[in-house]
Amino acid sequence: MEREIKIWYDKEGDYLEVLFERKKGYFRETENDAVMEKVDEEGNIIGFSVLKVSALKGKPLSIALKNHVA
Repeated sequence: MEREIKIWYDKEGDYLEVLFERKKGYFRETENDAVMEKVDEEGNIIGFSVLKVSALKGKPLSIALKNHVA
């Protein structure tokens, strides 16, 4: 099954956004200050964003994004 993923990068803002689904949701904090996860109203992950992407040069970023069941 194919899945379309939308990726935006704003060079001026040094901001990356990846969306797995285009639907209503909101961003919330993760354990990493540079990463926000986007979730739908049920708490399912529908995307994520990364701030200060240029600071990652030569450093891998690893974070677990988890669906939160209410």
